[in-house]
Amino acid sequence: MKINISTLTLVLFAVLNMGYVHLAIGQTNQWAWVSGSNDTNQTGTYGTQGTAASSNVPGARYDAVTWADASDNLWLFGGNGYAASGSGYLNDLWKWDGTNWTWVSGSNSAGQTGTYGTKGTAAGSNVPGARYSAVSWTDASGNFWLFGGVGYAASGSGNLNDLWKWDGSNWTWVSGSNGSGQYGTYGTKGTAAGSNVPGARQAATSWTDASGNFWLFGGFGYAASGSGRLNDLWKWDGTNWTWVSGSNSAYQYGTYGTKGTAAGSNVPGARYSAVLWTDASGNLWLFGGDGYAASGAGYLNDLWRLDPVISAPEIDVLGNGTSIADGDATPGTADHSDFGSATTASGTVPRTFTIENT
Repeated sequence: MKINISTLTLVLFAVLNMGYVHLAIGQTNQWAWVSGSNDTNQTGTYGTQGTAASSNVPGARYDAVTWADASDNLWLFGGNGYAASGSGYLNDLWKWDGTNWTWVSGSNSAGQTGTYGTKGTAAGSNVPGARYSAVSWTDASGNFWLFGGVGYAASGSGNLNDLWKWDGSNWTWVSGSNGSGQYGTYGTKGTAAGSNVPGARQAATSWTDASGNFWLFGGFGYAASGSGRLNDLWKWDGTNWTWVSGSNSAYQYGTYGTKGTAAGSNVPGARYSAVLWTDASGNLWLFGGDGYAASGAGYLNDLWRLDPVISAPEIDVLGNGTSIADGDATPGTADHSDFGSATTASGTVPRTFTIENT
């Protein structure tokens, strides 16, 4: 008697009993202990930087940041916990390849200040300072982005507002300050500017939209002046920050409006340590945290939805390689919008125009 079980991957046993075959299939939704210790407060085993080894393992920690790359490697940065010896804020970067851990960057000691280098320039010596309660994103190119948290700047410690990019080999300090305790520069709501930057904060929430923009909401830290729980919403477009919604002051109550009805005046109250999701339509869902309701403050269980306004691609029309301004009613020869004159006997006046997405 032959039975093909090509679709079953986890078969524990088959027993032939009175003409029947009994199959016990491995159960789904079960945990497997893969790495690390079954005890608490363990120091890390770092091994050689850049070299995977079965004995390598990060130390015990909490409030680290994580992401997965396109090759399904898992990455871990920082947190508050145990280094090779001693404990505190961490800035070690680890990669899990499915089998082993590799210590990739940062220090195997706690309490390290950051090496910022030149803003906008990647360098092997650059590294963010030790921190926990930061937020992170990944972009379409697989780069990892790190913002803020509480930890160590170039000197001193506190809440941070530095923005970093990890390209798989090097860190780049992209935006924000190399000091701690910085107030935000909000600019004009809805307008991107090179001078805009969120204030230093910890325990914010973050996500990436369908167009690859990075979003940041709330946390505990610094507004335009003063500090506390925040409800400001920011967007990073890859070049500049935009203050999108919420207040540039701390400790703001929520404006709830009518349940189930979106309105421009609606805004969640200031909070930190909220949780979030994004759905298939690109909407953000925000739940709870510690902060401000319509009145009073404490632990929250309000659920909010944000539908980010994603700008449609615009086009640029060029004549003779020169952009033609929208609404231009003055034809010119430089952009070929003035065709000039031609006799009917000699034929047409050829002109080439190019339409590009911007």
